[in-house]
Amino acid sequence: MTAQLIDGNALSRQLRANVSARVTALKAKGITPGLAVILVGDNPASQVYVRNKVKACEDTGMHSVLERWPATLSEAELLARVDALNQDTTIHGILVQLPLPAHIDAQKVIEAISPAKDVDGFHIASAGALMTGMPGFWPCTPYGCMKMLESIGYELKGKHAVVIGRSNIVGKPMALMLLQQNATVTICHSSTQDLKALTLQADVIVAAVGKRNVLTADMVKPGAVVLDVGMNRNDEGKLCGDVDFDGVKDVASWITPVPGGVGPMTITMLMVNTLESAERLVA
Repeated sequence: MTAQLIDGNALSRQLRANVSARVTALKAKGITPGLAVILVGDNPASQVYVRNKVKACEDTGMHSVLERWPATLSEAELLARVDALNQDTTIHGILVQLPLPAHIDAQKVIEAISPAKDVDGFHIASAGALMTGMPGFWPCTPYGCMKMLESIGYELKGKHAVVIGRSNIVGKPMALMLLQQNATVTICHSSTQDLKALTLQADVIVAAVGKRNVLTADMVKPGAVVLDVGMNRNDEGKLCGDVDFDGVKDVASWITPVPGGVGPMTITMLMVNTLESAERLVA
């Protein structure tokens, strides 16, 4: 068996075309969806992510504002900028790029963003809405994973899903989204004693720990669906995920590549969340 690829680039193009059409419809009603991105400091990876987010806005016809601040920006100054954007009626989504400099409390900044503009889905109100099944913004990476499963027509009801990783950004919300679709969910992490025993039971595996080869072929049940959220570098410096792709692709039925898998979907779902924030104004 050789796994079929879930192509994140192709699915992203399809979803972004839909976003563009809906943006055009909103503009006809006098509303242009707007995303504000705040970048503090000069983290190279963050600069790439921010550039891609701004470009995605332009490509879909949205309005974007990019604020670049030096790493010396104080926490109080950053909170003041967030508050100003909360009041700005041309902005429907606010994203503060993480990580922030050590002197700034990232959670305090996230909680300062209005839940109505929390398109990253990191606010406590968004997390609570996800947990209780209420309307709210879903974190973009696990939301993208759900869209990938949907794109292959995968029925999660009654399936066993194993999530490797328990971060607030991916692991925990991923588990809740799978649970909403009536999957039986196991969350594994650094203190899990026998990871292989659990992954071998899984119909769906989501690897999201940021560690190369955390999932190898001998840990995967034949026919399982494998989503690789990791972003690492191999010994040659090339991008790779958390999954040993070359080995696992011969066991799984579907697998996401790195790059070109979950990565493009994260930014696409950010566009979807920003659009939906603006659409609520005319609902």
